[in-house]
Amino acid sequence: MSSSNSQLKIAIIGAGLGGLTLARTLQQNYINCSVFELDASPNSRPQGGSLDIHQESGQHALRTNGLWDKIEPHVRYEGEDLRIADKTGKIWLEEINEIDDPSYQGNRPEVDRGVLRQIYIDSIKEGTIHWGTQVKNIIPVEPLTENGRTLYTLVFRNGTEETFDIVVGADGAWSRVRALLSDAKPVYGGVIMIETRLMNVDEDYPEEAKLVGHGTMCALSDNKGIMVQRNGDGSIRNYVTLRIPENGLPEKEFLQESTGRAYLLNQFNDWCQDLRNLIENGQGLTPRPINALPIEHRWTSRPGITIIGDAAHLMSPFAGEGANLAMIDGLELGLVIVKVIKEGGDLAVCQQEFEKAMIDRSQQAAAMSAQNMKDFISADAPRRAVAFFQGHSQCEH
Repeated sequence: MSSSNSQLKIAIIGAGLGGLTLARTLQQNYINCSVFELDASPNSRPQGGSLDIHQESGQHALRTNGLWDKIEPHVRYEGEDLRIADKTGKIWLEEINEIDDPSYQGNRPEVDRGVLRQIYIDSIKEGTIHWGTQVKNIIPVEPLTENGRTLYTLVFRNGTEETFDIVVGADGAWSRVRALLSDAKPVYGGVIMIETRLMNVDEDYPEEAKLVGHGTMCALSDNKGIMVQRNGDGSIRNYVTLRIPENGLPEKEFLQESTGRAYLLNQFNDWCQDLRNLIENGQGLTPRPINALPIEHRWTSRPGITIIGDAAHLMSPFAGEGANLAMIDGLELGLVIVKVIKEGGDLAVCQQEFEKAMIDRSQQAAAMSAQNMKDFISADAPRRAVAFFQGHSQCEH
């Protein structure tokens, strides 16, 4: 073990999937780290819906982290099923996976985000994650250390401070760490999703359950969408999607659920009643503007501080890549740090190489995500969406 690297103190800001994957990778290799998370507890806020776990990224991270056996009982291979419809209810594309067929590959099964996150949390040494901890400031320490590195002092909201050799920003879309590396900020992309849920659908809403099936149903027309996804807890999440100017959603209408629902039903007044029922019966309305960093986002590497996941490459959900990229980012950065600590080497050079590979990979996904959002929420949406999925399916085979 390199003596100059053996005592590195590592801070991870953010206990999302990227930060947790990084922490797990380090601890698997007997390297300590500290994770600082603003949330007061693992369950202090909803963790979102279902994720498709990609074989080359999310699945690879889970297997490398020794967690596949723990997550596999919760994985839903039937969640890959897909329907594309238009506003009349006409089905343009239906993909039903025969999971018992020997030729079935299962490259992108679904799992609930909250379940996946909790499995990672449970795998990490107790006391590693500091819940309810806000990083107020990050200050480079001058002068440089003997080996030419810059240390960074984290200043916390409670007034305490701690200095680290490596600081990793896994702190999401509005990352505080990113500000030390880049001036880039997320920009609204012209599309907003209003999330709503139907609980216990098989018993209480059998028609809606049948419409959605075991996976995802997307009804797309006229620059709008009703995109519905089955979750593992017996619910479905509906993302009512509009192409609308920034601040174009009337906030006063969404102060109450009843007026917000009435607004949405008016927006979808010429859609078939089966689809409108998904809005009428949904519980809760949560507007989610779709923001993204520039596709070409990059920064000058700065030794000892870096960003991963949404902090580095926030994109729309229209390619299903965000969580998967965060996990592979965390895994690969962790392996880089492990190699430097155990075998020696120049951390700054290794970090720069990691960042280049991460940026190259994420830019391809970000470009696809941006194009998909443009195509799916468009006047010609069903046709364009079908063309994408048919082409994607051919590529997988």
